[in-house]
Formats: sequence, C-alpha cells, structure tokens
Amino acid sequence: MLNNLKENRFKIFTAIVVVIGLALIRTFERKLFYDPFLIYFNADFHSIPHPPVEDLKLFAGLFFRYCLNSALSLWLIFALFQDRDIFKFSLLVYGLFLALFLIAFYIILEYFPDCNWLLFYVRRFLIQPILVLLFIPGFYYQLQKTKK
Repeated sequence: MLNNLKENRFKIFTAIVVVIGLALIRTFERKLFYDPFLIYFNADFHSIPHPPVEDLKLFAGLFFRYCLNSALSLWLIFALFQDRDIFKFSLLVYGLFLALFLIAFYIILEYFPDCNWLLFYVRRFLIQPILVLLFIPGFYYQLQKTKK
C-alpha cells in the first residue's frame, strides 16, 4: 500500500492541485467572472424574468471559466492516464461541448425566456467541471477492459 502511494505520488499531487484549483475558481467566481445568473438562480427564478445582461461580458466570462475548468480537468486526465490519445479525445470533446453549450445558452437566453430550467442546466455544464467526473471513470473502465 505504501509503495503504491510512493509510485503514484505525482498523480496524487496533481489531483490535489487540480481540486484546489477548481475550488479556488468556485470560491472567487463572483470576483473573477461577470455572471448575473449567480444571484438569479439563487433566488426564486421561476417567477421572475431573466436579469439584464451584457452579452459580450457574460459570454466572455462563461468562455473563460469553461476554459479554466477544462484546462485543469485535462491536466488531471493526462496526469492520471498519461495517454496522448485519451488526452486528444478529451480535448476534442471539451471543444465540441464548449461550442454546443455556448450556442444552446445563447438560443435559450434570446429566444426562450420562459425556459429557466433549461437555461439553468446548460449554464451548469458551462461553469462546472462535470465532464471530468464522467471521463475519469469511463477511461479507467476502458483501460481495464482493454487489459483483459
């Protein structure tokens, strides 16, 4: 057990640094990113209209936050698996999801003002590192399956 910890100390250190980085992004989200929806979704958003937003600032903030979360997530994925193909695939999927979610967020925001729940969940995928929670077990399972 102790030898296993010594062998994987780089992976453990990287995981700790990434988790701290993600926590810092979450902790300082109000200072780092323009996002009037932080307050809006903490209120009873079913009965109130969307807050006024500055589109360029909002999308720049969402893009920047997604990129920070993605960079940390990709760093963790590469450190854990040390496989270039997994890293390239993850990078491609992160890029595709960024485009998909930003377009969906814009369409919902501009053309469907009554779809608060949909806006909430699309925004959630943009601001939270959810994909890494799906990728790590999936890649681990795939690697275990190919070893057999």
